[in-house]
Amino acid sequence: MSTISTAKTAAQGSAGPAAAGETGAHRAMALLAQHRLIAQQQLHQMLSPHAVRTVTSNVLAKLRKDGLVDFTVLPSRQRAWYLTLRGARIATAWPELRGRTVLAPGNSTEASLRAAHTLTVVRAHLAFLADARRLGDDYGPLDWVPEIAHRLPDTGGEDKLIADAVLHYTAMSPRRLQYRAFVEVDRATMSSERLARKLISYARFHEYSPQPVGRRGTVADQAAMLAWQRFYPRYPRVLFILTGASARALHSRIEDLRAMTAGHPLVAKLAGQVPLGAAVLEDLEDQSPSAPVWMPLAGPAERCSWMEV
Repeated sequence: MSTISTAKTAAQGSAGPAAAGETGAHRAMALLAQHRLIAQQQLHQMLSPHAVRTVTSNVLAKLRKDGLVDFTVLPSRQRAWYLTLRGARIATAWPELRGRTVLAPGNSTEASLRAAHTLTVVRAHLAFLADARRLGDDYGPLDWVPEIAHRLPDTGGEDKLIADAVLHYTAMSPRRLQYRAFVEVDRATMSSERLARKLISYARFHEYSPQPVGRRGTVADQAAMLAWQRFYPRYPRVLFILTGASARALHSRIEDLRAMTAGHPLVAKLAGQVPLGAAVLEDLEDQSPSAPVWMPLAGPAERCSWMEV
């Protein structure tokens, strides 16, 4: 029998119980398909945080033996796992990945080249996941969807908005509330000005109403459904998560985001309707995302929870 059908279910202590009959192998492959590259310890935190680490190690070893997953060795000597092409073909048809493009690195070298940013994005996800488990909120390992792309109007030299992730989170107390957020994870590898310009892309998407090809805009067209309304019941809040520099440098980058929000008319309009916030990744890991570690990008510079920005 295959690994998928015979692997024992990994401890089901993650956010929400696993589906009946779902094996640890199935869940591991689904997570690798969704996040594309995950360090072994990160995968263990998603799959079975309360079990011994050998539970995850055994699942991965069986999957690798069947040629469904492989790993690259990080500079820290930890393994980062990904689906092989065969594993990606199998996972593509699974219901939990419907609508997603399952991409697999061609080899360990390709995987290692994308590791720095991808694994930092996973770190941010794990901070929300740990907080949700602590609070009893509804947020699971697959509720963070990386690399979501949306079309933009063909102006400004950029025709796509690509968010590092979209977060789907349901708070259960004091009352049930659903949250969605576009997440941008910044490792201080681009200029602060370029980072702040991402706010303009989000503001353009907020206003974008696609027009039929070859047709001039009319009053009726302008009243048509906005592009984002085809995907979301309300426009997701926009959260910037920063790391990779000194505390002073990260503070300056957040101030530049606030300056862009105040100084650009389209972004200022967005901020009047959509919550915008920024925080330092290490603060999320040390204190939790629900702690007052977020700086709103509009209004008073008073730190708050991500749900309050």
